[in-house]
Amino acid sequence: METPADKPKRWWTLAAVAAVTALLTAGIAALLVNIVERKTEAKQRFLKFVQVDENTVDPAVWGMNWPREYDSYQRTVAPSHTNFGGGDASPAEKADRFPWLTRIFAGYAFSLDYRDRRGHAYMLLDQEKTRRVTEKQQPGACLHCHASIIPAYRSVGKGDVMKGFEEVCAMKYQDARALVDAKGEQLVNHPVSCVDCHDPSTMELRVTRPGFLVGIKALKEHEGVKDYDVNRDATRQEMRSYVCGQCHVEYYFRGDHKTLTYPWKNGLKVEDIEAYYDEGANFPDGKPFKDWVHPDTGAPVLKAQHPEFETWNQGVHARSGVACADCHMPYLREGAVKVSDHWVRSPLLNVNRACQGCHPYAESELQARVGLIQARSLDLLQRAGSAITQMLDAAKAARAAGASDAQLEEVRKLHRKAQWRLDFVAAENSMGFHAPQETARILGESIDYSRQAQLAAERLKPGAPSPRPGPP
Repeated sequence: METPADKPKRWWTLAAVAAVTALLTAGIAALLVNIVERKTEAKQRFLKFVQVDENTVDPAVWGMNWPREYDSYQRTVAPSHTNFGGGDASPAEKADRFPWLTRIFAGYAFSLDYRDRRGHAYMLLDQEKTRRVTEKQQPGACLHCHASIIPAYRSVGKGDVMKGFEEVCAMKYQDARALVDAKGEQLVNHPVSCVDCHDPSTMELRVTRPGFLVGIKALKEHEGVKDYDVNRDATRQEMRSYVCGQCHVEYYFRGDHKTLTYPWKNGLKVEDIEAYYDEGANFPDGKPFKDWVHPDTGAPVLKAQHPEFETWNQGVHARSGVACADCHMPYLREGAVKVSDHWVRSPLLNVNRACQGCHPYAESELQARVGLIQARSLDLLQRAGSAITQMLDAAKAARAAGASDAQLEEVRKLHRKAQWRLDFVAAENSMGFHAPQETARILGESIDYSRQAQLAAERLKPGAPSPRPGPP
């Protein structure tokens, strides 16, 4: 039987139970509210505080609606240096590391100034400040990739982007850079921006660059696909590479109007593009294409332009369905929201999210694997640079000794092949990682062609021994 002394104990017990129950109830309620809020946050990732459209090239305006992506985009101003390249506050000249670059580009603008790359935030600034632009006349075609230029194309073409693209390509660089619309708003005043890769109405990925639209259609036709429209037919995963491939590609300026063109009619491999350039029927004058004539050999040579997309396509990641954005813009979670990191940079600076999602190994091991691939590629690259330098020395000596153009024809053909392959790797920004075996093959061929050209030039010197007869 309960005594009077037991009543206070029972009261305190009931009070404690009630308090605990209340706390648990409040905790569960708070948890449920948090879950609902996070689910809502995950569904509604942004509020449209401002309207953006096809003419909104300032990323800061887009950032009012998509602050997470804009915040990471702004970080592309940060140093991006790795062991094998990348720019700091004052990007170094590549020729300081690779002295043979100045030699192979003799007589061409890249012998004046060839600096290392930096983050996307600098892509327009660095272009307009390079001596290749300030001391040599360049076409407006250069802005195709270095500026958020589609509204300018639309303005110049009176609504027709393709027509405007062709007209701007033919302009002088400085005139194209100064493009303004009827209201006086400067149109070419930002590097790559949100509107270049996203539909402002739906935020879906899309390709905007005319060069890529024409180039990928020609490539697909070569592969047997008719009437290909990348924005209609590509999968979302393909688009996560194509939006990068709009600009990280090989290209040339076609004809007197300097129309920027991607040479993909025969395929993406180094020899496919070489065959395209060698076929005179592809060009208005009916002659094989050349960027300039090298003064040491007289060879009509080619300049490769950062062929990341072409090289990546030959590698294991492309064959495995891995997109550029998977490694260079990996997903991250902020609260309940999963976003693509717009701090575009080397995966080596972000191994945890860029690599370890697929490769469950220690970061140090992954760094070592990549480092070994790149070190071997660098060694082959330097050997190829040494081989082509010795070839140029031999050819220059042969010309000084009186070798005729007819005698130098074989040397020039081999020089064109050797330099094209060397530059295809040197201009590509992964130091062999995008496609290690393909890179080694290309550099091996470059070395071989350089040595063949060197021997051919040596035989042209007075008193040189006759070549040994080959096997019967």
